[in-house]
Amino acid sequence: MKIIMLGAPGAGKGTQAEIISQKLGVPTISTGNILRAAVKAGTPVGLKAKAFMDAGKLVPDDVIIGILAEALQAPECAEGYILDGVPRTIPQAEAMEEQGVEIDVALELDVPDETIVRRMSGRRVCPVCGATYHIENHPPRTEGVCDKCGHELVVRADDAPETVLDRLSTYHKQTEPLIAFYRERGKLRTVSDQPTIEGNTVEIMKALGI
Repeated sequence: MKIIMLGAPGAGKGTQAEIISQKLGVPTISTGNILRAAVKAGTPVGLKAKAFMDAGKLVPDDVIIGILAEALQAPECAEGYILDGVPRTIPQAEAMEEQGVEIDVALELDVPDETIVRRMSGRRVCPVCGATYHIENHPPRTEGVCDKCGHELVVRADDAPETVLDRLSTYHKQTEPLIAFYRERGKLRTVSDQPTIEGNTVEIMKALGI
């Protein structure tokens, strides 16, 4: 099964992608990872991407999708894959179609904005060991202190409420139109947010018919 994860930042796409990956035995493909790998390997599209990155420019959609199409030729992708973080825009989705990247299901995790702001602004991270917590769902034993190394926990800049609202605004403008794009193609499956990670997984499996 070839799946795209759709949903706002903080909707739980990465968490659910890993769970689905394990259940289906197919890899999760992250744009950032394959871009770095292609640049390191010096593939033709990797070298093209590196030229843009070295010049301090954004890597164009056709180059990113070229790297994606190349990565999906790997033997481990033969039985399917899960795409997390791509496409982000309609032009990227169209470029994927043009380059023959196949998709069976676009899986949307539908989470209200206010839930995402609460969820992300409640995250706390240890700057020393990298452990993550949440003040509601996974609090440390001692408030503000890492269980593992005892260092003071911090709020990442990305998780500050004003930053989250900016990211949500960008999502609604650039990425949300993909929902209609895949609905028109009969590939959209929508899962409404559940109170727990496990609850979301159950609903996703139903949506995928598994």
